[in-house]
Amino acid sequence: MASKTPTTEKILRLARQKGILRVRDLAEHGIHPEYLRRLCAEGKLERTGRGLYRLPGGDYSANVTLVEAARRVPHGVVCLLSALRFHEIGTQLPHEVWMMIERRAALPRIDYPRMRFFRASGEAFTAGVEHRRIDRTEVAIYGVAKTVADCFKYRNKIGLDVALEALRESLRSKRATVDELWKYARICRVERVMRPYLEAMV
Repeated sequence: MASKTPTTEKILRLARQKGILRVRDLAEHGIHPEYLRRLCAEGKLERTGRGLYRLPGGDYSANVTLVEAARRVPHGVVCLLSALRFHEIGTQLPHEVWMMIERRAALPRIDYPRMRFFRASGEAFTAGVEHRRIDRTEVAIYGVAKTVADCFKYRNKIGLDVALEALRESLRSKRATVDELWKYARICRVERVMRPYLEAMV
C-alpha cells in the first residue's frame, strides 16, 4: 500500500503544484517511480500517457493537452492551429497539439497526447514566443501576430483560408497590430504573400 506516507504525501503535493507530474519530477526528489504505479492503483493519481500523471478529477482547463504536450516536449513551442485555438482566433478545432521544434532537434516519439510537429530555425523559431501559465505549468506558445505569419508560411499544409481567417480576425479583434504582423511576416519571409491581403484589410 502506498497510502499516507510522507513520500506519497510529497508526491500528491507535487501533483497539485505542477498539475501534470512526470517520472523525472520524482527522480529530482530521489523518489522511486514505483510510487506512481501504487498511487494509480489506489485511484489517487491517474496516468494520462507514458510518463505523465495527474490528480483524478482535478481542476484542469480545456487547454490541459497543451500542458501535457509541453511537459513531454519542453523545448517545443505550441504553434499554428493549436496556438489559434488557445488565443481564440478563428474556428479551427485541432485534434492534435501542433508544436514547432528546432530544425535540427530529434523528432520526439510521443504516444499521448496526439501531436503534429513542424520545424523552424533561428529567429523564425525563437521570435514571438510567449510563456503562458496553464494549469500551474508554464507553456511556450507563439503570440497572435507570429501565429498569423506562421499560418501564411505553412499555408500549403493548413490552407490559405485558415491563414486569411486568422489575419482577418486578429485585425478585427485588435489582437495584433499591423506593425506586429509586418514584423513577423519579415521574420517568417512571407511579406510578399501577406502584403496584398493585409493591405486589403487595413
